[in-house]
Amino acid sequence: MADDSKTARFTTARKAMVDSQLRTSGVNAPFVLARMGSVPREDFVPEAQAAFAYMDRAVPLSGRSALPPPVVQGRMLEEAAPALSDDVLLVDHAPSYLAELLRPLVTSVTVISPEDAVKASRKRTKHTLLIVHGAAEQLPDTLVKRLADDGRIVTGLFDRGVTRIAIGRKSDRDVAFYPVAEMGIPVLEEFAKPKAWSF
Repeated sequence: MADDSKTARFTTARKAMVDSQLRTSGVNAPFVLARMGSVPREDFVPEAQAAFAYMDRAVPLSGRSALPPPVVQGRMLEEAAPALSDDVLLVDHAPSYLAELLRPLVTSVTVISPEDAVKASRKRTKHTLLIVHGAAEQLPDTLVKRLADDGRIVTGLFDRGVTRIAIGRKSDRDVAFYPVAEMGIPVLEEFAKPKAWSF
């Protein structure tokens, strides 16, 4: 009975998240609402943090990582506009809530940690969509090289203390970004710019 009561509470919280956080923030794509309304977000946070899984704030995970507020995933998913033909490379900490949202919408999802994202890869697979689940000061070349020409990118960007969701596209080994929304996104220390001397 206690488990049924807990399940019911989380189901109610999930519906409230969709209605009170996503819809009111302009996240209205039917596929986003359907996925976020069905995937148990509480399964992707430590048990001690489960009660906070649907609150409009980041939830601390193990180490220095955090699960961003629901609206961040909703907006990222909407901006990514995943297609069934997409081969997605997702930079995230495991287990990945965003990966679970994506899986039925695309051909495949490969999840790598931010630590692995900065390392060179010998794999020849070229992904059509890159999603960075966090805010980066810069994307490492080792990561961009894994993306196919004309591949799409959705990421958080961190600049002068402000985090924004941005979309981009790879062209001639370079990426141009367009910021679309200012949001509170956990910053990825692995993607910080090297510190430079100033006088």
